[in-house]
Formats: sequence, C-alpha cells, structure tokens
Amino acid sequence: DVSFQYPGASEPVLRGISFRLTAGQQLAVVGATGAGKTTLVSLITRSVDPTQGVVLVDGVDATRLDPDLLWNRIGLVPQRPYLFSGTVASNLRYGNPDATDAQLWDALGVAQARDFVAAMPAGLEAPISQGGTNVSGGQRQRLSIARALVRKPEIYLFDESFSALDLGTDARLRAALRGVTRDAAVVIVAQRVSTIKDADQIAVLDAGALVGLGRHEELLRSCPT
Repeated sequence: DVSFQYPGASEPVLRGISFRLTAGQQLAVVGATGAGKTTLVSLITRSVDPTQGVVLVDGVDATRLDPDLLWNRIGLVPQRPYLFSGTVASNLRYGNPDATDAQLWDALGVAQARDFVAAMPAGLEAPISQGGTNVSGGQRQRLSIARALVRKPEIYLFDESFSALDLGTDARLRAALRGVTRDAAVVIVAQRVSTIKDADQIAVLDAGALVGLGRHEELLRSCPT
C-alpha cells in the first residue's frame, strides 16, 4: 500500500502500490511517461521514502535498515548511466573492488560488451573519460550493466537500461541475464514490450496507480491499459 507525494504537490506520484517479488523472479514495470516507474525504483533504493505504506526487504522496513547495508544488496543501472574517469576495469570494479579480470570478462560477456572492449587497443585498461563520453550510449549502458553484474547483488534494478540497444543485442543480453540472476530479485523498467514480455510478473502503472499485475498473456486479456 505504498504511496509517494512530493512536498507541496497536489497529487501523489504513486498511490496504493502493492506487489511481492521473491529471489529468482523477474518483475517488469511498464507505463507511459510520468506514470511513476522511476519513482518506484527510487523507493526501493531509498532515494525517496514512502509518504504512506512500507517497502519491505526480507520482511524488514527499508527505512530501518542501515543505508549502506541496503545499497550493498542492490545493483542499480539507472536510466542515464554514468561512467567515471579511469579505465574499463576501474569502472567495473566500482561494483566489486576485488573482482578478477576473468570475472570482469564474464560480466562483459553477459552484458554483450565483450567484443567491443576486446577490440579496444588496451582492452580492460582502455581509458574511459568522465561521464563515459568517449563511448556510445549503447556501450555506456552495457558497461553499466556489466558493473552491476560484477557486484553480484541480491536485487537488480534496471531502469530503462536497454533503451539504447538494438533489438538483437537486447534479446541476447536478456537471455544471458536469466542465467546469472537466477538467485536474485530483478526489476526491469522498460518501454519495449519485447524487453519485458517474458517476465514472471509485469506491473502496469497508469498515472501513479497499479492497474495490472500478471504475466504478458494474462494482461493482454485482462488489462485494457
């Protein structure tokens, strides 16, 4: 029963949202621009806290958890991913400073980034400029996904993280993700139906309300939105 309203706003961004996501499941979140999708992700990371209701992690109110402990369990790939000045390897190791080169290459393979990194003259030590401006938008997204995979979190949050990828790369990445996230809870916010149609649950948001929750085939029959 989670709602969120910005201070001074006349209407809540989200209202009465309830769902349960367990380890090994994939939840997709869809809805028009302004439906509240990114705010929903922000509630999970505690970038904002509910004005009503509660977000529970392992049955514990997230507001009672130490923020560092919560964030260490989350791998977030935001809508506009950011890379830091350094190298490919140093960016990926923000997720896990102790990761080996082999683990970095494995994550790059799942994220469909292995080929373009291998083609760089310095490979893992290839330079990355502040903000990742020396790589394309799609490459930046894939490197950010690889960084989250290196972290091996319990909760993955992909907020429009596949939007700059072509359909083929998107499909290959999602298929590879299934294998490495089988023990984690996964939330994917997306616009493309092809990106989310195989999710275990799809949450349909409309003007801040949850108007549908189920599998793709069920929602085609039961959810007009």
